[in-house]
Amino acid sequence: MKNGFYVADAHCHVYPDAIAEKAADNTGVFYDVGHELDGKVGTLVAASRLAGVDHCVIQSVATSPRQVGSINRFIAATVAAGDGFFTGLGTLHPDSEDQRHEVERIVSLGLHGVKLHPDIQRFRLDDPKAMEIFALCVEYSLPVLLHTGDKRYDYSNPNRLLPVLERFPTLRVVGAHLGGWSIWEEAVARLKGIPNLWFDCSSTFAWVDKWKVKTLIEALGADRVLWGTDYPMWTPKTELDTFLSLGFDDASARKILWENAAAVFGFPTPAHNA
Repeated sequence: MKNGFYVADAHCHVYPDAIAEKAADNTGVFYDVGHELDGKVGTLVAASRLAGVDHCVIQSVATSPRQVGSINRFIAATVAAGDGFFTGLGTLHPDSEDQRHEVERIVSLGLHGVKLHPDIQRFRLDDPKAMEIFALCVEYSLPVLLHTGDKRYDYSNPNRLLPVLERFPTLRVVGAHLGGWSIWEEAVARLKGIPNLWFDCSSTFAWVDKWKVKTLIEALGADRVLWGTDYPMWTPKTELDTFLSLGFDDASARKILWENAAAVFGFPTPAHNA
């Protein structure tokens, strides 16, 4: 716990130790920024405990269809070895030949949702192949964590996300980075108030003044925002301390730090925070 709040990090990338630093480097290169930690599971646990984080939602992104199965098995094994510390999300790739099989495998592994990164995976959110994925996620009641927003591309910006939300009104979507990395204000203005859309605030404080972040969160509503770090990009303690310095009231902080993520991704609240 931190300052009396139970804390869930709703956005963590993890990798096998042998490739973790290379994978983190590749993400840093994509965004032309460094990374503060190494992407290993053990580092995430240690840094989270030090920060006062009690639970982490973990995932990774398949950059080709052949990676989907091995990544999902790795995430599931990490969850199983984590003694309740992790909730895992599966990955999918729009070019996989049998999406239903891959979704059924995610369900059979006990994973609690799907992570997609349209900008790295190079597909538009409203592409027919992506729509097939979203239809299956509705069928199997899987929430979707999406990377959203990038001023350099036209894969995940609001114009691509809105048709998805309209076509699948029961699909639970979390738009990472307050719905639009590098286009934060546009994203909040266009996406706020949509009933099946939540947001996480990961990878935002590094680019946006923290008081502006507070204003954006307030515009979205505390019941729609999840706290997250985008580990290994940023250090949990710094990200959590920055969020707490914004001075949200206790009810709002509880929602953002724990309750919203638990509701969307389906993990239990410990008795001492109920």
